[in-house]
Amino acid sequence: MKKMLPVAELARDERFQHVRIEETVFDPRNVHPSAQTNGLAPTARNASDNARGLMHGIFVGEIQALEGAGRTCFDFETGNEREQAPFTMKLDMARQCWDEARHVEISCKLSEHMGSEIGEFAEQTMLYEAACNPDPVLRLTGVNRALEGLAIDVFTTMKNFGTELTDPVLEFCEDWMLADEVTHVKMGSDWLRKLTVNDPQRQKDALEFQRAVDKLFSFGGFRGEDAESPVHLARNFRRLAGFDDAEIADLVDIAAQAYAEAQAKSHAAVAAAGN
Repeated sequence: MKKMLPVAELARDERFQHVRIEETVFDPRNVHPSAQTNGLAPTARNASDNARGLMHGIFVGEIQALEGAGRTCFDFETGNEREQAPFTMKLDMARQCWDEARHVEISCKLSEHMGSEIGEFAEQTMLYEAACNPDPVLRLTGVNRALEGLAIDVFTTMKNFGTELTDPVLEFCEDWMLADEVTHVKMGSDWLRKLTVNDPQRQKDALEFQRAVDKLFSFGGFRGEDAESPVHLARNFRRLAGFDDAEIADLVDIAAQAYAEAQAKSHAAVAAAGN
């Protein structure tokens, strides 16, 4: 089997349509979520459609998380003088594969429950792209700490959405998956520190990669601390997953930077389109 499988070779059928993440964030034809009221508030006009779109995003994200954890089990050498990833770390990634496979099935059924279907929304593949990094430590920070960390925030938001709408199916399923995501992020936090305990520069580089992924996946205000942001940081769950208060404060700053930059780019694109 091929090692380091590129994103272009992911197995997908005709229902899946790919889109670049930059197009979803900066396309002026899109209504920017941070430029309006919270699109996931129960009183929002398009709350149902927005929730279905987010649920589809969760579904494809779970597929990519499964693929990424599986690739980490296979791509790196173990148990010899060229060891790149400890065997016990691969066991954690194998456990994550089992969790993600279950999440794919749950998310597929939740999409049906919410009146959606596979392929109704496009798939962006940034999660899997982060899982293609040739350094296992950067994979841990990019996927397990940044993107699985985002999943903690998103699942908390969707769980609360189900609570407010009195949808016990959505509420229970999101709460169930949220518990797994805290474990996945904690595994990333623990292995980051173990693998870089004697290499502070490698740890610094990995955390910088995580910051870059976190900034991109703030979606220019989709995740932030403002009332208009649909997704907020789930601070208590982040702490359980190995984030300290300084890291959480840094995430707030990253989200604010992403919001400011997205606003500037969106305004420039709209101005250019009008000329």
